Amino acid sequence: MSKTWKKVTAILVIVLMVALAAGCGSKPQSAQPQKLIIYYGLMEDHMVKAVQQFEKETGIKVEAVRMSSGEILGRIKAEKNNPKASVWFGGPADGFIQAKEDGLLEKYVSPSAAKIPAKYKDPEGYWTGIYVGYLGFVSNQKLLAEKGLPVPQSWQDLLNPALKGQVVIANPGSSGTAYTMLATIVQLMGEEKGLKYMKDLHGQIKTYPKSGTAPGRMVGQGEATVGVTFLHDAIKYKEEGMKDIVISAPVEGTGYEIGAVAIIKGGPDQAAAKKFVDWCLTKEAQEIGQKAGSYQFLTNPEAIAPSQAAAIKDTKLINYDLNWAGANRSKLVEKWNNAIK
Repeated sequence: MSKTWKKVTAILVIVLMVALAAGCGSKPQSAQPQKLIIYYGLMEDHMVKAVQQFEKETGIKVEAVRMSSGEILGRIKAEKNNPKASVWFGGPADGFIQAKEDGLLEKYVSPSAAKIPAKYKDPEGYWTGIYVGYLGFVSNQKLLAEKGLPVPQSWQDLLNPALKGQVVIANPGSSGTAYTMLATIVQLMGEEKGLKYMKDLHGQIKTYPKSGTAPGRMVGQGEATVGVTFLHDAIKYKEEGMKDIVISAPVEGTGYEIGAVAIIKGGPDQAAAKKFVDWCLTKEAQEIGQKAGSYQFLTNPEAIAPSQAAAIKDTKLINYDLNWAGANRSKLVEKWNNAIK
């Protein structure tokens, strides 16, 4: 090969390399496929449907990890310096309030939040409510009949000696449902009497499962006689075939949850996280849950609540202090732990 051809070949190689480099660099960052990691406290089948619809509408891929609220809060704390997830989706807002105080959430006022009433969202935009659930009793009618017991109608009914070892509540340290119960009792009775009640109730407990949905399932399967859970979960289990389930609520009044969504501070792909929050506050997104057996009341006034929720709409509620419950979560769980030792 002549020197001239060698020179031409060398020039062509250089030109080709420059062109390739320019081509690789020309693709904008925004064109990269977005991926979102979500920690969620919803029922799994609800989350599956929500993720499928969000991916279909946005093209953003989602990896969802199911945990109880207390576990999510603990995970986010542990990952504070290197967050793995970008969104916390579902579970009582008490935990979100504590996360806000601990500096774990990113402030974001979604345009979609304009339609959500003020009582269902953080005034500074750190979390927004997506549903409301009422706390109550789930009982196994067959087991009650065998013991000659009526359906419980009062918090005091759970202390009936005939129910010793037959009551199930989740652990307030891991479960947002159980923490809502603990905060409800203390708000109803005062701290001293409330913790004494929880200590007395401890003698009735069969087990403290990790998840707040477990009591309803255990009662429906005949593993326990009475449980404390969010009533929409009990309705779901009854519809799924657990026909011995009967639902009731305490006459003294009960607490409730505002299930929320928030962006985790410093989490990857914040732009995708904002898109998810915008989406899940819409009428269409909030109505997805009832297609998967999630029968909470909804926070978007335009969303149609599930017809199944009508059965519990007249439940007597206390004036549940959500901010107090969130601010005192760690201290109250510690006091409960000490009380039942």
